[in-house]
Amino acid sequence: MVAIADELRHEVGDLAFDAPVAYVYNPLDYAWEPHRLYLERFGGSPREVLLVGMNPGPFGMVQTGIPFGDRDLVREWLGIEAPVGQPLQEHSQRPVAGFACKRKEVSGQRLWGWARRRFGSPEAFFARFLVVNYCPLAFLEEGGRNRTPDKLPAAERRPLFAMCDRALAATVDRVDPACVLGIGRFAERRIRAVVGEDNRTLGAVPHPSPASPQANRGWSDLMERALRSYGIGLPEDSGTRPTG
Repeated sequence: MVAIADELRHEVGDLAFDAPVAYVYNPLDYAWEPHRLYLERFGGSPREVLLVGMNPGPFGMVQTGIPFGDRDLVREWLGIEAPVGQPLQEHSQRPVAGFACKRKEVSGQRLWGWARRRFGSPEAFFARFLVVNYCPLAFLEEGGRNRTPDKLPAAERRPLFAMCDRALAATVDRVDPACVLGIGRFAERRIRAVVGEDNRTLGAVPHPSPASPQANRGWSDLMERALRSYGIGLPEDSGTRPTG
């Protein structure tokens, strides 16, 4: 898994993007150390379920190098904290503070908070699940607005998606999950394009973004209903309250 991520970070680093994209953050570069620790600690063996997000969030993986990486949960539950550098060009409204970031990543609080409550320990969760992002890059417009990969022009999407597709295919081959689920519909579409029909269960679970009205009304329940609909059993509640 480390080798797959290392190859991807160098490949996407050679890409160029035009306006309205003004800044490109590659946390696999400047936050490589925590990302490497995450993969070394939790990405080693075959898993039942691979969960695939879209790309880094501004207060999650952009800051900590971990998918959906809310600082507090990465540090306190995953047990990861390591030096984080700076992107080559940094937007003044979206600084990278690493583990000193004071902003919460709501999506990460919901995802990792649910995992902590339901499974108790990271070891119990990662014995069955692995969480990765499809695209390692975050895109910012001149005014600081986040631009998602699906909104890039086709000429920019094609080479980027080709690289990300290869990394996803290699990840599926390495992890050998029975079930590959996109966290949101974009990731599901990329999964179906890459994995195709090979006797794995493919689908999607709801995205925990605060931009989703449904997620704001109780994302954990939506997540668990979705997982059970794919035949994925869950342990009893560990009794630990989630953060956020």
